[in-house]
Amino acid sequence: MKLFPTFLLSAGIMATTACQQQQEAPAPKPSPQPTATGPDAAKLLERSKSVFKPLPEFIADARPSQELIALGRTLYYEPRLSKSGEISCNTCHDLEKYGVDGKPTSPGHDGQLGNRNSPTCYNAALHSTQFWDGRAPDVEEQAKGPVLNPVEMAMPDEATVVKTLKAIPGYGKLFKAAFPDDPRPLTFDNVAIAIGAFERGLVTPAPFDKFLGGDENALSPKQLAGLQAYLDTGCQMCHAGAALGGTGFFKLGQVEPYATEDGGRYEVTHNDSDKHVFKPPSMRNVAKTAPYFHDGSVARLGEAVRLMAKHQNGKELDQQQVDRIVAFLGSLTGEIDLAYIAEPQLPGMKPSSDQAQEPSRGSSAAKSKPAQGRKQGK
Repeated sequence: MKLFPTFLLSAGIMATTACQQQQEAPAPKPSPQPTATGPDAAKLLERSKSVFKPLPEFIADARPSQELIALGRTLYYEPRLSKSGEISCNTCHDLEKYGVDGKPTSPGHDGQLGNRNSPTCYNAALHSTQFWDGRAPDVEEQAKGPVLNPVEMAMPDEATVVKTLKAIPGYGKLFKAAFPDDPRPLTFDNVAIAIGAFERGLVTPAPFDKFLGGDENALSPKQLAGLQAYLDTGCQMCHAGAALGGTGFFKLGQVEPYATEDGGRYEVTHNDSDKHVFKPPSMRNVAKTAPYFHDGSVARLGEAVRLMAKHQNGKELDQQQVDRIVAFLGSLTGEIDLAYIAEPQLPGMKPSSDQAQEPSRGSSAAKSKPAQGRKQGK
C-alpha cells in the first residue's frame, strides 16, 4: 500500500480596482479565485492527466476469442483444479466481492492459512508483475501458482491437472474450441492462458475514469479535495497509472520503519536491498477490498491511509485529511460486469438449479488451521 496527503486551499480573494486616473499604473490582475466548495476541478483534471490513465475496455493488445474467454471463465470457477475438489480461483478471489474474500489471509488446502493477503484479481492484468513479491510476470503465469501451491490448491504436479481435466467429459471439446490450431490443446500452459484471457476482461470503470475523460462533475467536492491531498502528499509516487498502483517495488517503511517479518521481494531475489520490498497494490476498488497490506493486518481504509502517509512519506495526517483521501479513493470503486463474471455450468456438474446444494463449488469457506510453516503464493 502506500502514501498519503495534506491538502490545501488558499482563501482570500484579491480585490482589484479600476484605473482611477490615466496617470496611475493599471491595477494588478486578480488572482485566480478558488471555489467555495473545493479545489478547482479543471486544474485538478489537467494535473491528474499527467499522472493517471483511464481504464482500457480490455487489458490486452488484441481481445482473445470468445471461446478462449469462456474456457477461462469456466476454469476460474472450477474447484476440481484443486486436490480437494473444493477450492477454485473464485474461492479466494470472489468476483462478486470485488475479487477478494475479505480475510486477512485465505484458507487453502486442508484449511491451511497462508502468510499473505489474497489481492484482488480485478484490473490485475494492468500490473507490471503479479503477486506481492512480483515473482510472476503476468496473469497467465500467476494462474499456475496457486494450483500447484501446497498451501492453496495443492495439486501435486502439472500432469495431474491435465489428467483430471481430461477425465471430465466436456473439457476436451472446450479446449479444442479455444485452441483450434493446437494439436494438443489440453495442456497446463493452456489452462493458464485461458484463465489469463478471462482475467484480462476483469476491468471496473469508475467515476474517476469519467473525471479523467473530461467530466469535471464526476467527483464530489470532497473527493476533489481528497484527490488534491493525494497528489500534494505524493501518493502517486507508488500509486499512479491506470491501476493507481501495481507497478514497481517499494520498501515498506521508506521513511519510518514498519515492523514486518515478511522478506517481501527478498524471498525472490535474495538481494539484501529487496528486504521488506513489495509491489504496491492497486487503489482501484480499495474501498471494497479490506483488510489491507500484504498481511491483511489493517481492517479500516482510513487507518491504512494514515499509516502509509506516516511510514512511506513521513507525514502525520489529521482526521479531516484522512477522510478526504478516503472519499477520493471511493471514486475508484468501479462497476462489476455481472454478465461477464456469471458463473457457468461446469462440465460434469449438476445443472445450476442444483448447484447451490453442491459443497464442491469452490465458493464456500474452508476450515482454517496454521500453515505449518509453508507459504501461500500471494
